[in-house]
Amino acid sequence: HQTADPRYPGHTLSPRRPPSSRKDMSAASVRSATGLSARATVSGPRLRSRVVQTPTRRSRRAINPVALFTGLVQGTAEVVSFANVGDFARLKLRFPPNTLDGILIGASVACNGTCLTVVETDGDCACFDLIVETLRATNLGELEPGGLVNYERSARVGDEIGGHNVSGHVSTKATIAEQEDTDNNRKVVFELDPKWSKYILPKGFVAVDGCSLTVGETSPGRFNVWLIPETIRQTVFKNKGVGSTVNIEIESQTQTIVDTIERVLDERGLGAKPSRADTSESSSNAASKIYQKKPATVSDGYEDPMDALCDEDPSADECKVFD
Repeated sequence: HQTADPRYPGHTLSPRRPPSSRKDMSAASVRSATGLSARATVSGPRLRSRVVQTPTRRSRRAINPVALFTGLVQGTAEVVSFANVGDFARLKLRFPPNTLDGILIGASVACNGTCLTVVETDGDCACFDLIVETLRATNLGELEPGGLVNYERSARVGDEIGGHNVSGHVSTKATIAEQEDTDNNRKVVFELDPKWSKYILPKGFVAVDGCSLTVGETSPGRFNVWLIPETIRQTVFKNKGVGSTVNIEIESQTQTIVDTIERVLDERGLGAKPSRADTSESSSNAASKIYQKKPATVSDGYEDPMDALCDEDPSADECKVFD
């Protein structure tokens, strides 16, 4: 029988009858079974399921490894043979026992700070090919059988970086101008092309024949380092003297910063090439120059406030820019 609906006066409720089977279930029965009235279903919003797609992961392309060295020389290798035919040479080195364990053809080894590729192995010996640019830019072209070179195998992931990042790309060559030995260390003064001096700063890094060394004093075309007994014992410096040639690799970050500052100053018209008198200045005095007044033009529409300040006191710190 029908009963009055207390929620809606004047309406009656029909008795609920469970469906006999799933096929007999109407839409109203389904709504009733789930607790939803027909009124709420019609007037309320329809709920739709959202399918969230999982983002697909991009496939990563293989990255070719780049040789990297730390500047911590692992020892010296002996020159077995050096066949120089003018614009090409084949260098064969004998390494200490077990040094070449696991090495493969194509691996990189730094010899006197120069990144070379292994082209042949024979026990404790390895061969390297030197092209004309390598012979010109480094001191490897001066090698003779029986001589020694510094060596360092390429660093691996997880190795300690005790020196600084060295690429094995030699920047220039330098000559030992002075050498002074004391009881516990050695002072070595190098001479090189003055154009490289702006990258060699006191207490900065420089790689000399592959050794990561700390710079001492600097001046245009000259700088010095101090060697401890362990460095002398472990490297070719034990056989180097005045007049010997060494490979120099500038610290890459220092060179990038200096070149970037120079380029920005040139773009702003503040850059200035040093005159002949400037070449005699020390590295600290040559690091700054007096602000050069750039007159305003009609198209500028304004006057530089620095002009008035620098006219009154050209030596003020605000009027100095790095060269």
